Amino acid sequence: MSSSTLKQAAETARAKTSEVMGVARTDSVAIANDILHSPLMKAALPFINGGISGMVATSVIQPVDMIKVRIQLAGEGTATGPKPTPLSVTRQIISSGKALDLYTGLSAGLLRQAVYTTARLGIFDTFMGKLSARAKAEGRSVGFSERATAGLSAGALAAMVGNPADLALIRMQSDGLKPVAQRKNYKSVIDALGSIAKGEGVAALWAGCAPTVVRAMALNFGQLAFFSEAKAQLKANTDLSARTQTLTASAIAGFFASFFSLPFDFVKTRLQKQQKGPDGKVPYRGMVDCFAKVAKQEGLGRFYRGFGTYYIRIAPHAMVTLIVADYLGWLTK
Repeated sequence: MSSSTLKQAAETARAKTSEVMGVARTDSVAIANDILHSPLMKAALPFINGGISGMVATSVIQPVDMIKVRIQLAGEGTATGPKPTPLSVTRQIISSGKALDLYTGLSAGLLRQAVYTTARLGIFDTFMGKLSARAKAEGRSVGFSERATAGLSAGALAAMVGNPADLALIRMQSDGLKPVAQRKNYKSVIDALGSIAKGEGVAALWAGCAPTVVRAMALNFGQLAFFSEAKAQLKANTDLSARTQTLTASAIAGFFASFFSLPFDFVKTRLQKQQKGPDGKVPYRGMVDCFAKVAKQEGLGRFYRGFGTYYIRIAPHAMVTLIVADYLGWLTK
């Protein structure tokens, strides 16, 4: 057989292989599209995208959350207690352990995002989908009040489901503040949840649920409603690129989310950290009692202590979450 014949046969084989591979690739894309656009996946994707985006954001922001919690717990019960700064808290955590201690409670944070953010963004997207369809049928656009209602409802429902993981996160992050002999030294979020349920009862996993729900409603009102509204306004009134619109809207949403939710986040942290003392009593009987005692003993300004740290924790988290969710939503259209 001549060399030219061999070359021709090789070219023919290569062409057929490329054709087969191309057909297989096309079939794979078609199958993937069929799966992504099936009714079940269409309903599940907002929840999947929300969970993934929240977990990515938490992995980035966890050290800031650790510092925020330590600042909120400093000087409890006194108006003239210590006034820690983010830098001093960071230095204290690292000097008493190691840099990785800033990631204490990461497993609880990831579980919380897997539950809370999955539900929060998924429910919000589902509500917004229905509101958008109704508004389109009526020949109008979705209003701010409808966005706000969707955000408040999504936050409240998700917070109730995610409270146990949130409680475990606070306990793990505050454990290092106790005397060494009293520390639980939780190994993971599962260990923390099991220990709390065993020692205090299953109902204790929902301690601080009221401020957690109110905080989530305030956070979602500020984050989701203002993000959605800001993005709509920027799209209608500016020539910014889609990416810049998303970044700007995320920063605006982060500020309002921080402003509205910080007092409730503060109370939530105090209630979830507290445990019964030797007399069998806890420092605060509930959300209203905590607000009243902190205002009287520590001053109203204490509720907004660490606003800068909280904004640095909330805004980038909101930005990363919303940007990733936006991108995942675009990928899975």
